[in-house]
Amino acid sequence: MKLEGIGTFVTVAEAGSISEAARRQRLSKSVVSERLADLERSLGTTLLHRTTRRLTLTEDGIAFLTRARRIVREVEDAGADMAERRGELVGPLRISAPVTFGRMHLGPALYPFLARHPGIELTLDLDDRRADAAADGYDAVVRHGAIQDSRLIAWRLAASRRVLVASPEYIARNGAPASMADLASHRGIFYTHRGVADWRFPSPDGAAIVRGRIGLLVNNGDVMREAATAGLGIALLPTFIAGGAIRTGELKIVDIGVEAEGEFIYIAYPEGPPPSAKLKAFAECLISAIGDPPYWDVPDCRPTDK
Repeated sequence: MKLEGIGTFVTVAEAGSISEAARRQRLSKSVVSERLADLERSLGTTLLHRTTRRLTLTEDGIAFLTRARRIVREVEDAGADMAERRGELVGPLRISAPVTFGRMHLGPALYPFLARHPGIELTLDLDDRRADAAADGYDAVVRHGAIQDSRLIAWRLAASRRVLVASPEYIARNGAPASMADLASHRGIFYTHRGVADWRFPSPDGAAIVRGRIGLLVNNGDVMREAATAGLGIALLPTFIAGGAIRTGELKIVDIGVEAEGEFIYIAYPEGPPPSAKLKAFAECLISAIGDPPYWDVPDCRPTDK
């Protein structure tokens, strides 16, 4: 049983196709297929069902995948440990992060980090879906909001404020709501990944829910900001998305006398072995780049008295 075949099998299982696995491993599809066939011969079983349309794991494939992942990770960690003993950070690091935060803030923070540590092979997947860190083969996930997976261990990167914003043109046409009751009559731009089209604010009796008129439902923070800038309605956005537009005057904070409940930006990794030195260095790089308070949450982003 060859280690390269085990690694290729894990990549195919996580990628969902031989073509994508070949791209990730920088190999030809024929080499990937040969490695899989050789592994199946050595094990005496079929690990994958292959058709022209899809690729699925057999029962034996599902059982072997858990051990195969462990084998690959142990080998990678062993190599990284030897490098760390020499004062180097090397090897693969696979991270999942939200699209807008990744584009606006994560990428710029990572470029100098990767320049300092050229031995790290970083894969950064930007996707707003809630990736399963363990099942999808990520070393860690960067997320905004609440931690929903109890199998994850999280490090806080920064506090995150959310503010209601609208364009000056929208406010001029429709007026600025001064209370939650006023807000209900306004058009809203809502984030669909939260599963509800409403705004929620803390209150003594629990969450106070305001359902505005739907102007746009969308699953991307960039589009929400742009729609608000275009005057389509009011949006509840984190300041890491809206801060720049607020500073330039493209968006104004809508002050209804209460702020949305605070959230966090965090990096989380699966339970199990201790985090690697390169993952710790990655998190420390982000914490340093973001700052405390976060660089995007400058004083002029906060609501002002009327």
